[in-house]
Amino acid sequence: MTLSGRVAVVTGASQGIGRTIALKLALAGATVVVVARNQSKLDELATEIQDAGGKASAFVVDVGNEEQVKATFKQIIAQLGKIEILVNNAGITRDQLVMRMKRADWDEVINTNLTSAYLCTQQAISSMLKQRWGRIINVTSIFGQIGQAGQANYASSKAGLIGFTMAIAREVASRSITCNAVAPGFIETAMTSTLTEEFKQTALKMIPLGRVGTTGDVASAVAFLASEEAGYITGHVLNVNGGMHMG
Repeated sequence: MTLSGRVAVVTGASQGIGRTIALKLALAGATVVVVARNQSKLDELATEIQDAGGKASAFVVDVGNEEQVKATFKQIIAQLGKIEILVNNAGITRDQLVMRMKRADWDEVINTNLTSAYLCTQQAISSMLKQRWGRIINVTSIFGQIGQAGQANYASSKAGLIGFTMAIAREVASRSITCNAVAPGFIETAMTSTLTEEFKQTALKMIPLGRVGTTGDVASAVAFLASEEAGYITGHVLNVNGGMHMG
């Protein structure tokens, strides 16, 4: 698979899954625009890609802020001429039982995880429509499929992304633009490193493949969906969970 000549934007790229996705797409030949709120981490990532012979640029933006998203995507298109691949990966958690969950924590998670995908897609899609080619990939979660106690906000945002994926897939299919989602299961990241060992062992018993996933597992799925080889796949949710959830 090659993404040579393609321009890709990855949100939430400063760490974890997003960072590995950006590296993977760059390795496949794409010019990668990394987007997040942490300037130093983004600069470090862009430098790493460039040192490896790839092409990358970094933009600091709060993807939940409409005006920042509009200004940033306008700047990206002005500099690079187009956007062909968009990976909506930005995500946060604010866990709490729903009876104790603060409205601010609900709003922040929905805004960052779901509304940002709408904002970024809306700004990128005109470029894709003009070219009659595009790939939109939304990073959802197994918990958007099966739910999780203490994560009503997170699960709702990720389930919303699945519905969003299917709606956009139907809207733009006639222009050779695909929209798919990747649903990671238990992945070893900074976000999961804070979980108790007891929780991790319980989760591990639920994974038929018998291991926790890596960010590379998710990045490989994203790279495939971004490629020409995945041109006849749209509106699909690709599970990357070791068999933890099937169907």
